[in-house]
Amino acid sequence: MSEVTQFHNLSHIFISLVGALLLLAIYYNIRKRFSAVLEEGNAIKRVDKGLLYFSLGMLVWVCSGSWALIANFNLFQNTLAYQIGVNILSTVNNLFWLLALYYVYDAPKFIYRNEKNVKIIATIIVLVASLTLLLSIFIKDQSFYGVKFIALPDFLLTTFLCLLMGVSFYKTFVYRDLKIVALISCIVVFLLFLSQLSDVFTIFNNDFYNQLIRIITKTSLVSIFLVLATSWVIQLANTPKSNEMKIQFLDWSLIELTIPSKGILKEKIDFGSKTTQYKNLLNFAYKRKYLNPQEQSIIVNSGGEIKSQTYLTRIIDNINTILNLEEENKLERKDLITFIGESKYRLRILPEHIVLDEALLAEYKKEL
Repeated sequence: MSEVTQFHNLSHIFISLVGALLLLAIYYNIRKRFSAVLEEGNAIKRVDKGLLYFSLGMLVWVCSGSWALIANFNLFQNTLAYQIGVNILSTVNNLFWLLALYYVYDAPKFIYRNEKNVKIIATIIVLVASLTLLLSIFIKDQSFYGVKFIALPDFLLTTFLCLLMGVSFYKTFVYRDLKIVALISCIVVFLLFLSQLSDVFTIFNNDFYNQLIRIITKTSLVSIFLVLATSWVIQLANTPKSNEMKIQFLDWSLIELTIPSKGILKEKIDFGSKTTQYKNLLNFAYKRKYLNPQEQSIIVNSGGEIKSQTYLTRIIDNINTILNLEEENKLERKDLITFIGESKYRLRILPEHIVLDEALLAEYKKEL
């Protein structure tokens, strides 16, 4: 085993282990401090585990580094057993990355909280791993025209997940006003993609540069994950508690809203001609207050009760415009409306803090 390879394996294990432990410590601290926000609601427990799965993915890196180190010391690096171990660890790592993106709010919508699609992609990952194992048995580590076909399926899958991670990180950090971090995260994910090339194309056979790119990538990813965790803490700290918010529907198009942490104290909001926004908000409030927990949500998609998420965003934008709030006090959609999963959304305000005028309620029920 060369000194470069030995240095890479030891650094890989240490960096991944420290990063995973830091992320786990932060995750459990966040769970302890913000359990009320993360598990609000009496119908479905919403526990965000994205950070947990990122840390578990790094623990898989620890296992893969240890496996490579043992293989090099015991000289079975070029055996079928070693290749099978690498494939299994790569599959588990990809699964953890996918599960992490399931909880990232700014991940592509076909993944974020979409249990059906995540199961489909997870199945594809397992099938790709099985295909790779079959290739390792029949063609072993042979290369054709400079391409190692045994590693090609996993490479294509990892490339797809890198694309998803790049888009998710970029949108997340831009939305949280961390544009430089967003750019850096894209560069790091691109380096993660580059680090896979040597596994497939024999032309990239410079051991020093390959190992250097991998060390830089893993160190940078740890930093990106830590920034992601920090921004998540800030977001949770700025999210109004559901038990502090109050809303009263006074008349058609007129509500009174109270959110002390945002500086909103019994502010009257007249939606005026924005009747669609008002009716959608009234519908959310009625379901939240009067229906049982399983029926409190509204499906938002082309075939649902509300046809587009744009209508949800417009409710919040209109409130911000009418109240003319300071930048740090502006409401986000997640402050008032929470995503349950599978295109279902629900008002965050507790039922006992929702008041509907009796005459308004009677008129509303006639339209049901």
